[in-house]
Amino acid sequence: MSTLTEKIRETLAVIRTFTGKNYETGIVLGTGLGGLVNEIKIEHEIDYAHLPHFPLSTVESHSGKLILGSIAGKNVVAMQGRFHYYEGYSMQQITYPLRVMKFLGVNTLLVSNACGGMNPIYKRGDIMLMLDHINLLGDNPLIGKNEDELGPRFPDMSEPYSHELLELAEKVALENKIKVHKGVYVAVTGPNLETKAEYRFLRNIGADVVGMSTIPENIVANHMGIKVLGFSIITDECFPDALKPLSLDEVIAAANAAEPKMTLIMKEVIKSL
Repeated sequence: MSTLTEKIRETLAVIRTFTGKNYETGIVLGTGLGGLVNEIKIEHEIDYAHLPHFPLSTVESHSGKLILGSIAGKNVVAMQGRFHYYEGYSMQQITYPLRVMKFLGVNTLLVSNACGGMNPIYKRGDIMLMLDHINLLGDNPLIGKNEDELGPRFPDMSEPYSHELLELAEKVALENKIKVHKGVYVAVTGPNLETKAEYRFLRNIGADVVGMSTIPENIVANHMGIKVLGFSIITDECFPDALKPLSLDEVIAAANAAEPKMTLIMKEVIKSL
């Protein structure tokens, strides 16, 4: 048994003292987007500090709890608070909870993030469904020895975000008269925001929005055969010629305002799985 697999089983052993259930759907909630937890019929809340080998959230608005429960009768496990590369964690640490989720039975992942909108048709408060991504984090969680029991050495990334889940989310949005975009997310390390020149560069290489998360989780989910549906909430407009200073409070306020629409889509998608 590999060292990574040993760690996963140690974490799993603690979780199994709370529940023996399998959880088919995993949820990772981004900055200011933890409200979906209110839709979960919570059975157990476990602080990350109580889980062996779990990192701890250090970012404001990230609670740092693993939530076990159900939505519409479907078992879900949710991370209320995620980890970021800029916090000093390795890519393997950031994605470790996804490894544990797979061993809990997760085969579908819903992930969300707050991001800056660079596409001129996107406005603050809009929702973008993630169609594809560009990894500019300068690292990859699969670097190093491959654990064959977890996934293949060279996982395919031709469909990083499930087309089936995208179609389902679009259908739910249309039925509920919620405007959504589909586009490309680029991840950079942060934690500083980008310069005007950097926004121009990122837009020119094909990105619609920019953030500091999500891609590591997506890569590891694909490595393990988990289907992914990604949501980006545009919390600020990153247009170089009209750029203004931005505070974290403004990001959280924008995320909170848009969150109910995203939560509704997520909830209805889970119902339909």
